[in-house]
Amino acid sequence: MKKIYLAFSLLGSYILNSQICTRYYSDVFSTVTVSSNIQFGSNTNWNGSSTTNLFLDVYQPSGDVVTNRPLLIFAHGGSFLAGTKTDGDQVALCNAFAKKGYVTSSIDYRTGFFPLDSARIVPALIRAYHDMKAAIRFFYKDARTANLYKIDTNQIYIGGSSAGAITALHVAYLDEQCEMEPYMSTSTINGLGGIAGNSGNPGYPSKVKGVINLCGALGKYWWMKSGDVPLCSMHGTNDGTVIYGRGKANPGFQTLYLDGSRMLFEGTQISNVPHKFYTWYGAGHVPYGSNTAYMDSTINFIRDFLLPYVNCSNTATMLPNTPAGSVTAYSYTPCSTTGLSEKDAFLSIDIYPNPSNGYVNLRFKDYGKYTSEIFSMEGKLIHTSIMEGTDVKLKLDLVSGIYFIRVTDIQGQTNTLKLLIE
Repeated sequence: MKKIYLAFSLLGSYILNSQICTRYYSDVFSTVTVSSNIQFGSNTNWNGSSTTNLFLDVYQPSGDVVTNRPLLIFAHGGSFLAGTKTDGDQVALCNAFAKKGYVTSSIDYRTGFFPLDSARIVPALIRAYHDMKAAIRFFYKDARTANLYKIDTNQIYIGGSSAGAITALHVAYLDEQCEMEPYMSTSTINGLGGIAGNSGNPGYPSKVKGVINLCGALGKYWWMKSGDVPLCSMHGTNDGTVIYGRGKANPGFQTLYLDGSRMLFEGTQISNVPHKFYTWYGAGHVPYGSNTAYMDSTINFIRDFLLPYVNCSNTATMLPNTPAGSVTAYSYTPCSTTGLSEKDAFLSIDIYPNPSNGYVNLRFKDYGKYTSEIFSMEGKLIHTSIMEGTDVKLKLDLVSGIYFIRVTDIQGQTNTLKLLIE
């Protein structure tokens, strides 16, 4: 009974304070007009052999006279190997929110990588990241030129399913090139296009108002900083493809080690980023993809996340982004490499000597079992070991260079530190 009362109380607050009326809450339009295969950019394909033209579909409420409308951009799943903008879950989401008065879009992005390992999937993610940014810029460009889609560029939200959600999370929260550098070399990043990418519509912004994360994950939860845009997350506890907590996505082959939605919730409690989080207990990956009841609950939860930020008038009036509770935000120095960052303080480790000539000592605050993983600058996993104790010595047969050592305890807490080998 308490939960039912709270739900009605929140809805009443939305209606009174946000002028929601029925638009953006109910299906105020019965039909949707779809414009298909609109090219928004192009870029080199995954193996560099040709150019891939990038297309999106736009869904608009038929007969709508409002000329300053919020936009939802969705990206499909498929492990960065497959999927299209016409996947069933993306079409369902686009139609559902267009009927509520939003303009929606489902986008394609470049897919494919080989071999199927962690070193190759990172560039695949960055290609998708660049393509979504080009799609956002496409709508900014349209709003400032032809204005075909009548978009309020202060109200652009991005999201997706699985790999699409991973892409959207990185677009929103991976906003410094130095944050990419533990995963690939600077020359590789620059070759792909840096932060902005080269997929189209240069010179226009790629700023968004919020993120819809459906069974996705982020490279590091601490990329989410105080003042970042709000987040809506939905995730199943038994997701075997993109882990609910922290771990490897796509466990069938060696891919990304990511922070799933539960870890993002932990991060937003620290950073004070507004986060509306729903857990499907016992559910697997993308349960709404083939189940109408799950899809209905997904639509309703996203709807309620968006309601405080949009209104039914033809203006861009915004409401404050006020998260529940009272959490003190931390201070943050971007891309700090000196010692243990406040951003990544879940697992305390001392590492010495650093630089090392082949031996390295790890000292932990508490006795326990730990897993260490050592990565090259390109993100390739080159060494794994299991350790136990509070003081552990590792002998490393590595050539001179820069490496990253990631240590995880049995609770899934982790820390990644730079290691120099002389």
